[in-house]
Amino acid sequence: MASVIPIPAMQDLKVTLQESVLVFPSQQTEKKALFLSNIDQILNYNIPTAHFFKASPDFPPEIVAKRLKIALEKVLVPYDFMAGRFKLNHESGRLEIDCNAAGAGFVVASSEYSLDELGDFVYPNLGFRQLAVTGFKCGGFAIGMCMNHALFDGIGAQTFIENLATQAFDDKPLSVTPCHNRHLLAARSPPHAEFQHPEFFKPDTSLSGPPVFDCKREELDYKIFKLTPTAINFLKDKAKDETISATTKITSYNVVAALIWRCKALSCGADYNKERVSTLLNVIDIRSRLNPPLPSSYCGNAVLVAYASAKCMDLEEWPFSKLVKMISEGPSRVSDEYAKSVIDWLEIHKGLPCGEYMVSSWLRLRFDQVVYPWGKPVYSGPVVSHRKDICWIFPDNDDGINALVSLPAAEMEKFESYFHDFFP
Repeated sequence: MASVIPIPAMQDLKVTLQESVLVFPSQQTEKKALFLSNIDQILNYNIPTAHFFKASPDFPPEIVAKRLKIALEKVLVPYDFMAGRFKLNHESGRLEIDCNAAGAGFVVASSEYSLDELGDFVYPNLGFRQLAVTGFKCGGFAIGMCMNHALFDGIGAQTFIENLATQAFDDKPLSVTPCHNRHLLAARSPPHAEFQHPEFFKPDTSLSGPPVFDCKREELDYKIFKLTPTAINFLKDKAKDETISATTKITSYNVVAALIWRCKALSCGADYNKERVSTLLNVIDIRSRLNPPLPSSYCGNAVLVAYASAKCMDLEEWPFSKLVKMISEGPSRVSDEYAKSVIDWLEIHKGLPCGEYMVSSWLRLRFDQVVYPWGKPVYSGPVVSHRKDICWIFPDNDDGINALVSLPAAEMEKFESYFHDFFP
């Protein structure tokens, strides 16, 4: 019903570098500074992903690499900022992108292994960090991508990848024309925050430049917690009781996030205190919540965090339905007025998300449905990173849900225990 996949033993993919170059836009682009919204400003960290493809007789890895290189050159025209460089505007103290056509990194490599030898791609393999455009001895290949979150949210990244795939064909137009007007999420003048925003905190004001949403680097264990459809239905049934509100949304995300929140809060190490308040952050898309709505093709970060907070003792003792109800209620607070208040609060305080744990859903992203000339990926997903404060959940091929958890060994042992004990 529910199981745990630890990190596999094979972490060295025996990769040989073949080419490492900068790729430039295929046409001249305008040199300008790209405004980054207050939401973009606080998401300055990298998100690595891996996309695996079976061997195709018409597209051996060397042909794929050539096609992708040409596709990247073409897509860097409408996405000119991806060939630019971050810079700090010292007058405003804001991060922006210098669209200077300095180039995007492009790496080609080969591995001594075949794809079959890697096993299940969903395994949180540290070796996947080595992936670029990487060919395997079986003729299959992988595309490893690493993009800064300040450039895109998940929907924006998916659109970019779809557009990159179209440009690998000989005669296809962009699938979506991206909307680059990030001033659509600029703060009001003057900014005024009508709401309290406990999901953010004001960092040390002595620091220069925009705050950085990061965590300290330490040795972590990485595991995938797999929930089958049967396990998810068990959680949904457990979330239903006579006290549940008719407005509570008992979704797959809400029940999985509730379980993860409980396990994480109760697994804290030596600092565990039943009176301690634990806050879960839930990433939500605000495109359709604004008035007027943002274009669906909006290219920057159009996400905010909803929150749920409770004492550890309550998370341990309360019925599961109450946790699901709290998570369900969080997004309902994020109206047009609330979102604009957040953006203005960030303008005033230069704040950062404030929570013990964030559950970021990739359930509706369709990276594995992107069609390249050589077909769809057999697997697409996140690659493990140094972040222990974020759990990524993404679809399983069997209609279940995978949760990628990264924690210090002692905390992981407790997390796993609480996870297993929740199921019969």
